[in-house]
This record gives sequence, C-alpha cells and structure tokens, in this order.
Amino acid sequence: MRSRHLSLVVNRSPEHVSAFASDPENLPKWAAGLAQSDVTRDGDSLLADSPMGRVRFTFVPPNDHGVLDHDVTLPSGETVNNPFRVIAHPEGSELIFTLRDRDRTNEEFDRDTDMVRADLERLKALLER
Repeated sequence: MRSRHLSLVVNRSPEHVSAFASDPENLPKWAAGLAQSDVTRDGDSLLADSPMGRVRFTFVPPNDHGVLDHDVTLPSGETVNNPFRVIAHPEGSELIFTLRDRDRTNEEFDRDTDMVRADLERLKALLER
C-alpha cells in the first residue's frame, strides 16, 4: 500500500493550529473532503456529509503532542485511519497528513491527494488571516 505525506507550514503556534483543526465546529470551514455539512455528535463519534456520502469519524483524544489522527467510516462500512500531525516548525507549525491509497487507481489516489492538499491550504489560509 502506497502512502503520501502532505506537508504545509502555517505561521501559527502548534497549540493554536491543533485547537482549531480538531474543533468539530471548524471542520466544515476547511475540511471539505471530510465535512460538507455541520458536524453532529453521536456518542464518541462525529457525523457529517462528505463527498463520499454520510461519514462517521472519531479523533484521537485531545493531547499536547499535536496528534490529530482520526478514523473515518465510509458509507460502505470501510474504516480508514488518517494520521495527521501538527508539529513545531521555526516559522510556527508544520501540518503533516498521511494519505494511503487503499487499492485505488493512480487517478483516484491523485484526486484524493489534491483534495487533501486543498483542505490543508484552506486551513492555512483561515489560520493566517
């Protein structure tokens, strides 16, 4: 299984970035690949409409290490683990998202890569304005 690591530097502290990025209310503002609607809670899970249909997702518990990993359960029932880190960088923070291809075609993997990159760029723009 192939992986791609997408990285982007944001001119904000890791604490600020982690708090904003992990807040479910902020997800529709920047994570169009995950949440295209308001996010609702269902126990420990979150629900939202996505380009893939209605998805259920769960973030790791809040932590001081910048770990924002989350599992997404797709409408098909498949659960995808998404490693996502916010680490200190000399210019603020570095976002690192790991995307795995899950047996997709090259075109599908490239499309998903472009979607995640656009989400990270939207997050950067929101945080730096």
